Amino acid sequence: MDIVGSVWHAASFLLGYLLPFLFVLTLVVFVHELGHFLVGRWCGVDVKTFSIGFGRELFGFNDRHGTRWRFAIIPLGGYVKFSGDADATSSTTSDSLATMSREEHERSFPAQSIAERAAIVAAGPIANFLLAILIFGGTAYFLGKPVLAPRVDAVTVGGAAARAGLQSGDLIQLVDGREVKSFADLQRAISIRPGETFPVTVERGGTAVVLSVTPDLVETSSPLGKQRLGIIGVQASAKPEDWTTQHFNLSQSVMLGLSETWFVVERTYDYVAKLIRGKESTDQLSGPIRIAQVSGMVASSGGILALISLAALLSVSIGLMNLLPVPMLDGGHLLFYAIEALRGKPLSERAQELGFRVGLGLVLMLMLFVTWNDLVHVRSLL
Repeated sequence: MDIVGSVWHAASFLLGYLLPFLFVLTLVVFVHELGHFLVGRWCGVDVKTFSIGFGRELFGFNDRHGTRWRFAIIPLGGYVKFSGDADATSSTTSDSLATMSREEHERSFPAQSIAERAAIVAAGPIANFLLAILIFGGTAYFLGKPVLAPRVDAVTVGGAAARAGLQSGDLIQLVDGREVKSFADLQRAISIRPGETFPVTVERGGTAVVLSVTPDLVETSSPLGKQRLGIIGVQASAKPEDWTTQHFNLSQSVMLGLSETWFVVERTYDYVAKLIRGKESTDQLSGPIRIAQVSGMVASSGGILALISLAALLSVSIGLMNLLPVPMLDGGHLLFYAIEALRGKPLSERAQELGFRVGLGLVLMLMLFVTWNDLVHVRSLL
């Protein structure tokens, strides 16, 4: 029975957490690296390796251009190695170029112009943003969007809404001058502004009424950690007539995809800014363990569509993280190219090597920190 139970628990973990996590991460990593790959090929650069994962190769194949497509044993990232790259981080040394013929050198990554190298590097994060836009916009185009009217069904006694004078039956139209089309829009607008006072316009008995609202700050727990949010204490309407399905044409879907992606970018930068000012907790910084946990929960409760939506969120996060000006990340390469453009020549190999070592140290410290965060979070749930 113990053996059967162990096998059952292992299978449950595999199907419930590991497979959804690998699906989400592989999709996001593949699209990121595909961005580098396609722009590199477009610029005429030879691609030696396209790897999903790190370490020993599990399986792979060579395409007609000589690129090795491989899946590796550690599925926590990936890389594209171009001709002239000394390693998977796309660092370059004179030794990696010394044995090349003239034709090979012309098709190597270091031989390209600054603009072409920057385009190749930036293509990875841009591909992540495009994936998110495609998922958000495509879901709206093919399935529509359920919309709950921003109508107040009940007001919490003593809450911010009650203090401001909101009443049951009020239909919220504007928050600080911005149109509110759904209860989800209302929640978004309120959650990011705890402690701020701003006007809220409601329709009451056919008349527009302007109220002054100051959301309360609350700390809530979620699978991603503790979150500090603004709330006003209203309950959404439960009436069927307040539910509609909004449909979008192609241009509207694209605009919605852009809007949703920008919202994630905006919220991420807002969180980082508050984190630096000491107004947010590092508890929300998540690593592979918590992402796997969230992937399993999303897959079990919302199915494949919810999992794809999670992939869109993760794609934006990875795109933003890679744009950080840290050597070893795409943003670090772009920083080196900007310095090269200003100086008229690249930094010395010694300076670049030192930069990559510092970048590696920073990335490793971040990985250790978020993994510790994950372990503390998981332990708190046991």
